[in-house]
Amino acid sequence: MMKGTKVNLTADEIPRKWYNILPDLPPGYPPPLDPKTFKPPPAPELMGLLSRLFPKECLAQAASPQSEIDIPDEVLEAYLAIGRPTPLQRATRLEKNLGTPARIYFKREDVNPVGSHKPNTAIPQAYYNMQEGIERITTETGAGQWGSALALACALFKMDCTVYMTRSSYLTKPGRKTIMETFGAEVFPSPSENTEFGKKLLKKDKNHPGSLGIAISEAVEDCMKHEKTKYSLGSVLDFVLLHQTIVGLEAKAQMERFGVYPDVVVGCIGGGSNYAGLSYPFVRDKLKKNMGARFIAVEPTAVPSTTKGVYAFDYGDTAEIAPLVKMYTVGHTFQCPPIHAAGLRYHGKAPSLCFLINKGIMESRAYNQNEVMAAADLFAKTEGFIAAPETAHAIKAVVDLALEAKETGEEETILFNYSGHGLLDLRVYEEYYAKTLKDFQATDEMLDAGLRALPKIPA
Repeated sequence: MMKGTKVNLTADEIPRKWYNILPDLPPGYPPPLDPKTFKPPPAPELMGLLSRLFPKECLAQAASPQSEIDIPDEVLEAYLAIGRPTPLQRATRLEKNLGTPARIYFKREDVNPVGSHKPNTAIPQAYYNMQEGIERITTETGAGQWGSALALACALFKMDCTVYMTRSSYLTKPGRKTIMETFGAEVFPSPSENTEFGKKLLKKDKNHPGSLGIAISEAVEDCMKHEKTKYSLGSVLDFVLLHQTIVGLEAKAQMERFGVYPDVVVGCIGGGSNYAGLSYPFVRDKLKKNMGARFIAVEPTAVPSTTKGVYAFDYGDTAEIAPLVKMYTVGHTFQCPPIHAAGLRYHGKAPSLCFLINKGIMESRAYNQNEVMAAADLFAKTEGFIAAPETAHAIKAVVDLALEAKETGEEETILFNYSGHGLLDLRVYEEYYAKTLKDFQATDEMLDAGLRALPKIPA
């Protein structure tokens, strides 16, 4: 077993292929449905919509029967330029503080210029769009991490970028807006006056806090109105999760250097990309070799898609433009409370991740703002890292698992994705220390209202 607390891979050791989990999934993975006909592909209408929104190569990757897909040299060069491969560290001081026999490891996705895992898919999406002659990309962002990553990627490949940022985050996270603008992006608070859907919502409530579903609708509407423009999504879709698997592939090699294999793999889920990116290469071992790791996905009690939602076909956006996918959802009209973990304010989750939860291969937990920030505070005071509020959800689950191991005396090995730093999210820390941080929990009335709006799919 390796001594020390950190493993770095060299540039020559960066993975050259992404892992595609789709061929390894159990039978019965549901295809997307056309938002108008409710019929699956290859309906011409749906395929026409998807090809209008996304690069052909991304769509090909989402339908590929190959379990490994080559990473283009230009993408690898950009990965290396912004800091890949990223470190894997052991949280020995946290272990000691908790008095646990568990060994805790975390994958550092905070070390690139925008401080999160998001460039792992922003870079290839921008590259494939550039290859098709696209001049501008529209997108949405919650906390601003995805918008920052796409703005960076567009700058690298000399493209224009338009970002619709959920209004609650636009007002409380000005630093993220500034980063996007520094990379050349145009940023609008969502709902905005820039789209018909945004105007409609603002007419009803001029202070609407927005949501990822609304911002997606605005970005898609903007895209559809302009030529040489495509839309980019930072989570949920199969090709997005594919690009993120570079995280787990690196982590597997690094865990081997430590001489250990995880008993539990943990991550936060908004759409699901960062957790899928870390976990899917390990899920492959469970699916193909029946290796016994547990997989725990963590969400907020404010938007409890996998813990209190239903597994059903639902729209990916609030305006009902995007295709329907089968996922755990609280309903595309669900009014997401304005929690600080804005990247987790999405009504549904990635279909492949939801499929794994439905099959019992993954499990999920939900926590509120104050308990996740207590865990983030502990992590900062022991390990010295100030985590994003999204990442803090994963840390809370890790702390709980470590304390459970303390009770049982089991020497569990826990791996989690440190998916982003919180240096631009300090307001949540301010409110936590001032004891003014509110807890939000989805009520039965909120859930009922969201689920009533689910589309009625004919048998």
